[in-house]
Amino acid sequence: MKHLLIVLSFLSTVTFGQTSTLRVEQLRVEYKTNPIGIDVVIPRFSWKLFSSQRNTMQKSYQIQIAKDDKFSKKSLIWNSGDVTSDASHLVDYQGPNLRSRQRYFWKVRVNDNFGNAAESAVQYFEMGLLGSKDWQAQWIEPEKEGFDEKKQQPSPLIRKEFTVKPKGKIASARLFVTSRGLNEMYINSQRVGKDVLSPGWTAYQARIQYFTYDVTSLIQAGNNVIGAMLGDGWYRGNLVWENNRNLWGKRVALLSQLVIKYTDGSEQIIGTDESWKATTDGPIIENDLYNGETYDARLEKTGWASTGFDASSWWNVKIGNYPKDNLVAPAGPPVRRIEEIKPLKIFKTPAGETVLDLGQNMVGWVRLNVKGPAGTKIRVTHAEVLDQKGNFYTANLRHAKCELNYILKGGETETYEPHFTFMGFRYVRLEGWPGEPTLDNITGIVIHSDMANSGTFETSKPLVNQLYKNIVWGQRGNFVDVPTDCPQRDERLGWTGDAQAFARTATFNKEVAGFFTKWLRDVAIDQKPNGGVPHIVPDLLQRDNPDGIKSSAGWADVATIVPWTIYQVYGDRRLLETQYESMKKWVEYIRKNAGSKLLWTNGDHFGDWLSYRGNAQIGEPVTDNDFIATAFFAHSAHLTSKAALNIGKAAEAVQYGELYNNIKKAFLQEYVAPSGRLVCNTQTAYVLALHFDLLPENMREQAVDRLVQDIKNHGNHLTTGFLGTPYLCHVLTRFGKNEVAYSLLNQETYPSWLYPVKMGATTIWERWDGIKPDGSFQDVSMNSYNHYAYGAIGDWMYQNMLGIDVIDTGYKKFLIAPKPGGGFTSTKGSYESPYGSISSAWEQKDGKTTLKVSVPANSKAIIKLPNASVDKVNQLAKAQNLKVTPEGIEAGSGEYVFEW
Repeated sequence: MKHLLIVLSFLSTVTFGQTSTLRVEQLRVEYKTNPIGIDVVIPRFSWKLFSSQRNTMQKSYQIQIAKDDKFSKKSLIWNSGDVTSDASHLVDYQGPNLRSRQRYFWKVRVNDNFGNAAESAVQYFEMGLLGSKDWQAQWIEPEKEGFDEKKQQPSPLIRKEFTVKPKGKIASARLFVTSRGLNEMYINSQRVGKDVLSPGWTAYQARIQYFTYDVTSLIQAGNNVIGAMLGDGWYRGNLVWENNRNLWGKRVALLSQLVIKYTDGSEQIIGTDESWKATTDGPIIENDLYNGETYDARLEKTGWASTGFDASSWWNVKIGNYPKDNLVAPAGPPVRRIEEIKPLKIFKTPAGETVLDLGQNMVGWVRLNVKGPAGTKIRVTHAEVLDQKGNFYTANLRHAKCELNYILKGGETETYEPHFTFMGFRYVRLEGWPGEPTLDNITGIVIHSDMANSGTFETSKPLVNQLYKNIVWGQRGNFVDVPTDCPQRDERLGWTGDAQAFARTATFNKEVAGFFTKWLRDVAIDQKPNGGVPHIVPDLLQRDNPDGIKSSAGWADVATIVPWTIYQVYGDRRLLETQYESMKKWVEYIRKNAGSKLLWTNGDHFGDWLSYRGNAQIGEPVTDNDFIATAFFAHSAHLTSKAALNIGKAAEAVQYGELYNNIKKAFLQEYVAPSGRLVCNTQTAYVLALHFDLLPENMREQAVDRLVQDIKNHGNHLTTGFLGTPYLCHVLTRFGKNEVAYSLLNQETYPSWLYPVKMGATTIWERWDGIKPDGSFQDVSMNSYNHYAYGAIGDWMYQNMLGIDVIDTGYKKFLIAPKPGGGFTSTKGSYESPYGSISSAWEQKDGKTTLKVSVPANSKAIIKLPNASVDKVNQLAKAQNLKVTPEGIEAGSGEYVFEW
């Protein structure tokens, strides 16, 4: 110990002796770096501090915003002055009104608690179109009358030639564009932007996103052409199931406005109007999100988006009668190509089919490189798994065809990627390929919302590491502009229950603040006048019955759970304020249904969806729906109370706090015997009662014992479904049963998290036994192999194995309290908080535990050393000049090593 103290003291001296290099970096506006086209009229600014000096905190900041990057006195529009504050995340703009389409430059200067100062590099943000009056363009429809609305249609091509000013020198060019249906834009045959599946999916009846692109480099002197290609997408393509089409509209439409600014201050606007030309005789014969795309390369219109093209056979478009006051800039990230995957092998199945294995269940499409005679038709189909015999298996896709049909034009090697579809798959089947395909002919293109990575995680056990990878891949594949249940079959909908169950885990894997901000607005929009929340958002199942819907507990509670989760993780008070009325409406909906007894015993509920039901002959106890509904009623009331308190609504905080306590009393009387036994003797019942604090203190220990006994009775297996699983291990760890939680994590037989891993899964399955031990499949009508809900164990892995958890909202103050166990000898990982990278790494070897911790500048940590005596904690803290509080060791920014 003496030797250890000397080493730690030396390290401490070295650290404090270093010269500080305070830096301020990673500047962002509304979670985005140098965004263009935002419509938040009071934007918020964030930055991160970096310093080699321990315990660095920001003492003050100064934000400056100007119309040019020189910050001349004339161009300066806001100077915050030197503000004494440690706020560096989501700081409100407080200057004059910002102008539509104006670019603003900004920088921040900070001072720290040691007297050091630093100034950031200059960054910028650019406003979008802030109202319908700024749209001079008109909606246009490219299709002629008389097409069969019930069938998939060819993708229209639209073009417009224009000429820039003869002697004008271009200062900038911006393209503002949206569509009813999907769009790809081109200027002089160059693809505009990197986004795919634009403009994304929203509650189209209320709002449609528009995107802004800097196209200055694409504009040329003299004549130019702007072109568009449209696809059916979510707007009019197949959605839900059983071939439902045209759920928002029957005709695709485009709204595009190109604004060219010249150095003399003048502008030129080229907007969609009746002068634009269109054809439906292009190469995309059919396109659909579920069914795929048919592309005939022989019909390509070479140069159609370039000057000199003969468009005499094209027709004038028609003006569409659509509003422009419902257009919004994206709050979340766009969908983009993120990664390319090469196949691992190509083989013949027992059925004689040619199949490629990409090694990963992914979401996106494949790129083909092929050479062959003109007219050759290649059919590409997609599957997640092979059947028992090793043959291609697509029955679980239901009505979704999930196929690409490509017809060669002949000649040189042709390269093809689809435009307006995506698939969920690991295996690709090729039919009609000219000659023998090779691995180089196919590339997997992974797409999803372009979210920054937030976390890393690795343990001493390979199976658990694979589980973590599966969780991340499940999120990647299902966060495609909305949080969907699955990405492959004829569904792919924004199921609210899946999203609320997984939201906390999602925050550890990726930065999802913008993603959920965008989607939660649609949750509030699609919420019914009576407060009911639909099962899916955007709503397709219940939108025609605004007051008569019956919301499901645990699904509709997304209205309270996700806003509170995002507030905790990102400290985003504005989001909480925006969603608060939705939270209230939801709780009041339940209160009305529950009546004076405060027991929600009516309604149609999904219950603890896909929980383990045991032997078919014997069965398994089921958690009653009214028990679950009343438990979530209490939880939502509690979260609404906490939300009210945090946004300054003290009286309402008291009101909903009292409601929470009264629901608990009703719950206790109705569902809990005097002995402490619950009327539903299931794992989920005990988990919900304990996690939502519905039981009095004197009943909790026996409730935990019953939960543990039930787990043991099932051979150390869980029996929980979608609603119990996210909280199961949290409850066990919280009440001192950490080893039981680890036993569930380590369990390799069905039902468990590692059973699918052992069966070769590379994503999270919808069912615990999507593939049975004998290789046969579960119910073909509902058996997805990419369904993230059960991946909700991820947040327990971060919060308990790494020990990283939030104390003060946004991780201004956070906890590092790893809880080793389960036979793991090490766990390491990190989390990118709003203030910087937090890391935790522990290892147990030769009777010693080593914990390495990193705390970012302008934040503080409470560190708890597992299984260390009080004396050792004090000694280790003293060796690094750290203070011990009743919470644990208090540490400012810096890197720390503890060994005991």
